[in-house]
Amino acid sequence: MAKTLEKVDVVTVGVGWTGGIIAAECAKAGLTVVGLERGHERGTEDFNIVHDEYRYAMRYELMQDLSKETITFRNKRNQRALPMRQMGSFLLGENLGGAGTHWNGQTWRFLPYDFQIKTMTDEKYGADKLPPEYTIQDWGITYDELEPYFDKFEKTAGISGENANPFAGERSSDYPTPPMKKTPLLQKFETATSNLGYTPFMMPSANLSETYENPDGQQINACQYCGFCERFGCEYGAKSSPEVTVVPAARETGNYNITFNANVVEVLKDGDRVTGVRYIDTLTFEEFIQPAEVVVLTSYVMNNAKLLMVSGIGEMYNPETGRGSLGKNYAYQILPGASGFFEEQMNTFMGAGALGMSIDDFNGDAFDHSGLDFIHGASFSMTQTGQRPIASNPVPPDTPSWGAEFKKASIHSYTRTLNVTGQGASMPHRDNYMALDDTYKDIYGVPLLQLTYNFTDQDRALHSYLTERAVEIMKEMGAKTVVGREPVSDYDIVPYQTTHNTGGTIMGADPETSVVNNYLQHWDAENLFVVGAGNFAHNGGYNPTGTVGALAYRCAEGIIKYSENGGSLV
Repeated sequence: MAKTLEKVDVVTVGVGWTGGIIAAECAKAGLTVVGLERGHERGTEDFNIVHDEYRYAMRYELMQDLSKETITFRNKRNQRALPMRQMGSFLLGENLGGAGTHWNGQTWRFLPYDFQIKTMTDEKYGADKLPPEYTIQDWGITYDELEPYFDKFEKTAGISGENANPFAGERSSDYPTPPMKKTPLLQKFETATSNLGYTPFMMPSANLSETYENPDGQQINACQYCGFCERFGCEYGAKSSPEVTVVPAARETGNYNITFNANVVEVLKDGDRVTGVRYIDTLTFEEFIQPAEVVVLTSYVMNNAKLLMVSGIGEMYNPETGRGSLGKNYAYQILPGASGFFEEQMNTFMGAGALGMSIDDFNGDAFDHSGLDFIHGASFSMTQTGQRPIASNPVPPDTPSWGAEFKKASIHSYTRTLNVTGQGASMPHRDNYMALDDTYKDIYGVPLLQLTYNFTDQDRALHSYLTERAVEIMKEMGAKTVVGREPVSDYDIVPYQTTHNTGGTIMGADPETSVVNNYLQHWDAENLFVVGAGNFAHNGGYNPTGTVGALAYRCAEGIIKYSENGGSLV
């Protein structure tokens, strides 16, 4: 029998960026908060041996244990879904900080176009720009409404950047710290894109250019440009992450506690309210019930959706009828780009996760799509993230894949290869969605989440057009040999692409077509909130974390309002 614990004001499921933000804001407002984290505690002191590429970047030391819980995957509905038994296309985080510990730190605001994509596309190009099987919709909130929360997240994280992107939404203030160093490699990209008539700018970065104290009094240190950001924790405390910002701010209030090794398996519901959650201790397998006035799902995209599904909260999406919203509008990203092989040697081995320059001339609706068979686009970037030698082995085309000639080409190319990479937006499609698997279960006896996903004609057209633009940039940079990305065919879950999964618990203004309102409050249970990239109605041309952070601050404000007055917030 499950042991019932003392009731609290707020319980969060997961302690990453969203769980940390909710905890800090609610605890500062005087609410008692418990964070349930299925992993263990960790901090900067645990990352002193983090510069081990094999252990962390190849064997995923900081990631979820897929032998305990994973997902199943298929490209089409008529296929059998099989478990993802090794990390591949995306990396699922675990332990304190979640994916916010091992992220690169590239921190963007989605464009004003993103939040009103259906309205703006229809007004400019007509309602038939995309076929009806593409289920694009507005988010139920505008960029201007969300801007104060973007500003708050960036000041909490101390984001380093410059207000030089002509296509970005209006800002209420500058970035809190200056941009990172403009290295010779970035200057090469800057010159080339400027020559082509584009507007390059330094990428907004959570690897800080200087030491910074945020409004909560937490110090974030200056980046050392060691090149070990993505898939690694930062021992310097120079990469903004939950365990150096919002988690300590929450703990200092005295109103916040974290329970580790607590895997939540059910949200408990009574009528039109939730009463708490049931979790299993991952070490002893004891069951506990944590009662709470407010429950907030702050885990990863897929786990948030799964918990609602197994708890029977909300209407499951049906791809045949189009009814239901839970699991709907899963979207990923498209990666157009080009590689260039140069004659001269360059310093490619140092860097930082968000050390880069970008252009937005082909993102959102910054260019005319009238004669094109796709909408949206991609941000293009040249990043200097640190070419770690195991994962970075570029060789020119037609090089043998092994042997003496391969080794010679690999050694020669290591410091002579650059990449221009696009983060391409992904539009939702009727046949791309999440559901519960009816065969496979996790170690706790709960059904696995089932992902049905494939690239679409929209994806293929976007990738083809924008890869041509990347090739043009790389040629202007002076590469001896330029190789564009291979055309998109079927989605393959094996090779790493991005961890930028979105959708499944989408937000909106209509309970018929969304899971939560614009405060991330569930339409079917007023004291249940669900926050994360699962709220995105489509995926954009950027990393999601900046927008997730803004939504978390919006959600926290809603929880505090609800705690005072109750009822629906919209």
